[in-house]
Amino acid sequence: MNIGLTGGIASGKSTVSQLFVHYGARLVDADRIAREVVLPGSAVLEQIAERFGSEMLLPDGTLDRKRLGQVIFQDPVERRALEQITHPTIRKQMISQMQQYELEEPKRLVVVDVPLLYESGLDELLQEVVVVYVPPAVQLERLKQRDQLTDEEAHKRIHAQMSLEEKRERADWIIYNDKDRTETERQVRLFLQEKGLL
Repeated sequence: MNIGLTGGIASGKSTVSQLFVHYGARLVDADRIAREVVLPGSAVLEQIAERFGSEMLLPDGTLDRKRLGQVIFQDPVERRALEQITHPTIRKQMISQMQQYELEEPKRLVVVDVPLLYESGLDELLQEVVVVYVPPAVQLERLKQRDQLTDEEAHKRIHAQMSLEEKRERADWIIYNDKDRTETERQVRLFLQEKGLL
């Protein structure tokens, strides 16, 4: 069974995906793949440098994520330009990893952790989508603390994605992640029990 796992920025997707792994799931992590496709020497990184300028590269040849983030979160046109460069390669690698896991262990749960799951239309490839939800005020505070952002910067990043409310409405299953880890784990176990996977 392939399920999608998504949520908003700073909603705690990583915590939930690690709980699924703890209970035996295989994980396809879009963020990890996104980091791999821009490693020095990659065609994707070359295209980013061409489109956004060589100043987006650090002296060691790696991507200056912070600098690029400042550009793309200020301007939706620039953000879309970056997505057009990176998304096709990320999507291809994710699908390939999903197929490989399914081939190796057909009965095992595969969790596909994708921040922009609905935005990139990946929900069509998955049997169900689990959304990790936190109230907007909690999301804002967590993001500000985690990334040391101002109110305005945090708002811009949150609004660059589909709202958590909309994701919650579209979800097949919701995990509320605004209490402690024990409560989040209880909900993950409940999902697995419901699907006969625990």
